[in-house]
Amino acid sequence: MRIGVVVFPGSNCDRDLMEAVELHTGSKVETLWHKDKDLKGCDMVFLPGGFSYGDYLRSGAIAAQAPVMEAVRLHAASGGLVMGICNGFQILCESGLLPGALLRNTSMQFVCSNVLLKPENTDLAVTRAYNRDETYTIPIAHGEGRFYTDANTLRQIEENGQVMFRYCDAAGEATDSSNPNGSLNNIAGICNAGRNVFGMMPHPERAAFLHSGNMDGAPLFKSLIGEMAV
Repeated sequence: MRIGVVVFPGSNCDRDLMEAVELHTGSKVETLWHKDKDLKGCDMVFLPGGFSYGDYLRSGAIAAQAPVMEAVRLHAASGGLVMGICNGFQILCESGLLPGALLRNTSMQFVCSNVLLKPENTDLAVTRAYNRDETYTIPIAHGEGRFYTDANTLRQIEENGQVMFRYCDAAGEATDSSNPNGSLNNIAGICNAGRNVFGMMPHPERAAFLHSGNMDGAPLFKSLIGEMAV
């Protein structure tokens, strides 16, 4: 499997993401620039966190119009794997590749902290190495991370098993107090109906190295090893 990471002006998590992918999959990462018109043969594409185009207009809105995103849309439409983390999740929603939107946190403040996540669907290409009976500590850093959608779409997401992770407490319960941004149903990450496009607000690449003192993000990247064997 060939894996690429798109770099937009304002991306600031791209290097951490590249290193996490290479460390846990053994795959050399291809750097994709926002002006590229093709994906250089990549089988999976990551959109990293940061502040693409300075978050002007709306987080992810300008990046969604970048030349490379047309190639990403075609890749996703053909069944190719795509994942967005934090700002990358926002870009995927703005691009229409994932349902819903990421709105301002209910606190109206930027939130930077460690949160607990409970895996909801461990049958996905990026979650297979997670255990549904455990909770995982993953950092968040965002001002617009509140997942929102209309009631009908939310029902479809839940019924179709498209929720990847929920914010939870130490017992694995999705409580109001464990929800850092006001996301509907404590949703921290989702996939599309086709199960090949993924998005999450927490940063697994910031919890994937021994020197960080937290390896709870590593299973996301290790899950891809199974895809490489296909």
